Amino acid sequence: MSLCLGPRNLVRAPFLRYASRHRAAFSCSMATTTARVGVVQMTSTNDLDANYSTCSRLVKEAAAAGVKLLCFPENFSFVSAKDGDSLKIAEPLDGPIMQRYCSLARESNMWLSLGGFQEKGPDDVHLCNTHVLVDDSGKIRNKYQKIHLFDVDVPGNMVYKESNFTAAGDKIAVEDSPVGRLGLTVCYDLRFPELYQLLRFQHQAQVLLVPSAFTKVTGEAHWEILLRARAIETQCYVIAAAQAGRHNEKRESYGDSLIIDPWGTIIARLPHRLSTGIAVADIDLSRIDSVRTRMPISEHRRFSSCWKSSCI
Repeated sequence: MSLCLGPRNLVRAPFLRYASRHRAAFSCSMATTTARVGVVQMTSTNDLDANYSTCSRLVKEAAAAGVKLLCFPENFSFVSAKDGDSLKIAEPLDGPIMQRYCSLARESNMWLSLGGFQEKGPDDVHLCNTHVLVDDSGKIRNKYQKIHLFDVDVPGNMVYKESNFTAAGDKIAVEDSPVGRLGLTVCYDLRFPELYQLLRFQHQAQVLLVPSAFTKVTGEAHWEILLRARAIETQCYVIAAAQAGRHNEKRESYGDSLIIDPWGTIIARLPHRLSTGIAVADIDLSRIDSVRTRMPISEHRRFSSCWKSSCI
């Protein structure tokens, strides 16, 4: 199913394809009115086993708190210390690294949002930065390959060129879950509101997932305000899991994992911006309905009509 992008195209995405199996009518039958979700904050390194140990511990904490969906940040399983390391460890989703996390979801009876996994790419010099959604039986329910790659010169920091080793995706992904209809994105996507408009108005997302590893400089400037803006303009919950602190000599992440409600209110965050741990909140789907009813809808209808009239 091809989609154009309305008024202006998304960067590096002349068209998008809708990746969910639910192509026709939206159904929220899986979701109860209220469900508990958790957001992770961690400092991943180039040690796969150490990262898995941290993730496993946090899953156990979340399970004890009654969490139904736990969201991990971008690069949860691996952060390279040297150029080329990510390509060396990249695997298909049926490889041992991802299957280990699928087993963790099954053993904990919990859905996991695993953002920014190094999936083996289309050739030997590119991987895919893939957000993987795993259900409580350990089955991969959907995946989203990051569309907007982080090619920027951060002022006073360094030059990032993610496209040197990453192939951009071109598919939107949404999935019904026990906590609502999920829209999958990754990190730098946050700066492109058209994607979130499509997830909301074309595909009826209720909860937007934004696993990230924002730099310290850009995080200080824009992290919270962009997340709250995406929540307000879509009237969706936003769950933003963040990498935090220094991963190695060359790389540092901003942290500040957040859960935001459809009114733009922060309803959960860790007590310290750089700590490792989880924050928990209850998502109430009736809150979404309340906010969407309260807000003027003429603009929303105009945008929704625009997307629909310009897309196949």
